[in-house]
Amino acid sequence: MASYLRSWLAAPLTTATPVPEDPDSPTTPTNAPSFSLTEPNDGDNASEEDNDEVPAFPAVNSAQRIASNPSSVSSMLTTSSLMPPPAIPPPRRPGAPAPSSSSLMLPPSTTKAPPSAKSRKVALAPGHSPLDWAALKTSGADLRGGASTLARITPSVLKTHNKRDDAWSAFNGKVYNITPYLPFHPGGERELMRVAGRDGTSLFARTHGWVNVDFMMDACLVGFLVPEPSS
Repeated sequence: MASYLRSWLAAPLTTATPVPEDPDSPTTPTNAPSFSLTEPNDGDNASEEDNDEVPAFPAVNSAQRIASNPSSVSSMLTTSSLMPPPAIPPPRRPGAPAPSSSSLMLPPSTTKAPPSAKSRKVALAPGHSPLDWAALKTSGADLRGGASTLARITPSVLKTHNKRDDAWSAFNGKVYNITPYLPFHPGGERELMRVAGRDGTSLFARTHGWVNVDFMMDACLVGFLVPEPSS
């Protein structure tokens, strides 16, 4: 556009010969101004002209073009080279071991039938639920049996506290007065009296090791179990 304006302004201004009134006259005007058009030479415009080609539709590698021409599909996608589906394992009976050839089966330990253990829970008297025991602990009642300070208790001293109204037991090195907890024990008083007057850590771990005895019996702590003094 700039080249066009420059060529137009640079042209000399001359007075053209009047055109005769007779339209049939072959006379043509002389000294008429001449005009020249110069095409812009812009690199961007040239590149745009080169990209005016209409894109292929569908695209060359599109799924529509492949579907219309199955022969163009690569050989790596043919049915013969695809991975076969995994084999469906046969049904397994409960308790039967899993076949070793399959890595998707459950481990054998999870297929064993659960042991038929008899429940040791007993019916507790009203007002002796775990919530009632928690309320008793926070009530301020004396659950240590009169012990004002924590003592160092030897096995011989612990052995003397094995009565129904005076029962002590040791768990994980701590001695507790289990007397007030006897009617709250889910397994019954008889089961808890099995550890009265002795160390019940081993039996406790075998029956209900998931229970936090330190939290449950903290209000009944009377001392710590220590070995007998050497003579």
